[in-house]
Amino acid sequence: MPIPIIVIAGPTGSGKTDTAVAVALAVGGEVVTADSMQVYRGMDIGTAKPTLDERRGVPHHLIDVAAPDAPFTVADYVALADAVIADIAARGRVPIVAGGTGFYLASLVDRLKFPPKPAHTAYRDALAAEDPAVLHARLAEIDPAAAARLHPNDVQRVIRALEIYHFTGQPQSSFEVKPTTDGPYAAQWWGLRTDRAALHERLARRVHTQLDAGLFDEVRALHDAGYPHDLPSMKGITYRQLLGHLHGDYDFPTAVELMIRDNRRYARRQYTWFNADPRIGWIDMDAVGVAGAAGVIVEAWRNSIH
Repeated sequence: MPIPIIVIAGPTGSGKTDTAVAVALAVGGEVVTADSMQVYRGMDIGTAKPTLDERRGVPHHLIDVAAPDAPFTVADYVALADAVIADIAARGRVPIVAGGTGFYLASLVDRLKFPPKPAHTAYRDALAAEDPAVLHARLAEIDPAAAARLHPNDVQRVIRALEIYHFTGQPQSSFEVKPTTDGPYAAQWWGLRTDRAALHERLARRVHTQLDAGLFDEVRALHDAGYPHDLPSMKGITYRQLLGHLHGDYDFPTAVELMIRDNRRYARRQYTWFNADPRIGWIDMDAVGVAGAAGVIVEAWRNSIH
């Protein structure tokens, strides 16, 4: 039988953390985080990881499970989440999957088909020596869908797509869009929505709050520890922009402006992703707040299990 789970999605800054904690406290649940940046250790402020106080005693899983320079894929996430959810359910607790990384959520619930994981170092190294524009043009010939999704400067992912085709004979895009209908979870999907102007203002305030909390020192410590700027972990919002400042690309006020701008753009992309999913029941956070949103989710959950 599929394991019943609650999924709480939405854009960055919409209140997912507080809502998930409130729901967990009401139903006896534990939170499984679905955030592609919170998996990394030592990256706390910039990824908006919930503090111990914010967690209010509710166990949170899949936070701090990888070093910043460790390879971590969506397939890794799904494997870890499967094990955690099975354990939570076996203990009679309610798994609450909460986060804004739509690809993680869809991969977990819909069981997307993944390409082979092993990396072929020699082949990758040979491609890395070529011009990025040439690599992207080559990808456009064999996998137009992947090329349209990837920027030519996103060399690491372009190389990965070329590698998949070279060793499997299939384009990367053929692996990524094969959801199944017989996955292991019976998911109740919820989305948190808020006024866009209000969200934009909240995201700007959060950037300044993160800076006041020591974000710049966090990024500088990662930089001084020798983590390369082209790691996937270092390309996250707030880290990428502050690293650009540390590298002398622009001044600090510009870095702050870019952080705010890119947070807002990310929120818009998240809305676009989640709006396309008809399973999601949307909750107006401006109208009901965290307590109201949690109440809606808890009532629906209790009705579903009786």
